[in-house]
Amino acid sequence: MNYIILDLEWNQSTAEKIEKDFPFEIIEIGAIKLNSLREKTGEFSELIKPQVYHEMNYVTRKLIHLQMEQLENGKTFPEVMQAFRKWCGEDYIFCTWGSMDLLELQRNIRYYHLEPLANKPFPFLDVQKLFSISFEDRKSRKSLEYAIDFLKIEKDIPFHRAFSDAYYTAKILALLDESVLENYSFDIFHIPSDKKEEVHVIFDKVPEESYAKFISRGYEDKIRAMNDRHIISTRCYLCQKNLKKKIRWFTPNGKHYYNVSYCDEHGYMKSKIRIRKAEDGQTYVIRTQKFISEEDVEDIIKRREQARQHRKEKRAAKNQNHRS
Repeated sequence: MNYIILDLEWNQSTAEKIEKDFPFEIIEIGAIKLNSLREKTGEFSELIKPQVYHEMNYVTRKLIHLQMEQLENGKTFPEVMQAFRKWCGEDYIFCTWGSMDLLELQRNIRYYHLEPLANKPFPFLDVQKLFSISFEDRKSRKSLEYAIDFLKIEKDIPFHRAFSDAYYTAKILALLDESVLENYSFDIFHIPSDKKEEVHVIFDKVPEESYAKFISRGYEDKIRAMNDRHIISTRCYLCQKNLKKKIRWFTPNGKHYYNVSYCDEHGYMKSKIRIRKAEDGQTYVIRTQKFISEEDVEDIIKRREQARQHRKEKRAAKNQNHRS
């Protein structure tokens, strides 16, 4: 399998009028190909001639130092994508710094009615996340240049162009421990179409470091999703036992839901549900589950009480306004 380290630059409207489903137009694609040993085997770099936004946004111009005149000699997006896909080959996984590049790539693909990268969620490597897992706190997301400085990698070409940022991302990927690469992410531009396509995956083989991720099919709305027993299940992902609920599902904001249950074999398990909107307007759910300490349980209890107090104050304020 090859690693395709991808980076994009894009432009956006300079006026208030923006294409609804096309906020960013890709103007440059840069990529590095590494083989299974993470050795460099190829390069890809192309400028793209704009078809929608014909004036360079000042933020884009300041960041990447590209003029619109330089893009006029570029190929169209469909032409570049055809060449890029041929260059990628067949057996590969995308690698990016963050998740935005794959999102915007697929929006551009959809705009031009090209063949999609996939019609369901697919795995990729978020090197920004992998850097945090390897060298930071697993949660922080640092800039590419920060990571290069941290790892003392030589800065031999300028940043903030598609090829150069792919080049530096590949340098970081090549230095990561093989075990870290098991922490892949999922692109969810296309959500699962049915129950069979739903994603169930467990990360990390060590129980105290493991966690499970589930990505659901689409629902008409949040209520229907949260009424599905399949969604709110608290079965232990390691031993498959149905667990006793210690803290029932609650939400502090209507978008994130939390629950704590207890497994006699593995201890306290926290479940978190994130409610998301898919590109096609459907509602879907990302549920993560992991085992936590008693101190973590106490923190969640405090969060639940804060959520209750916030709702109580909100209702009181609403009642006061009605009486006024």
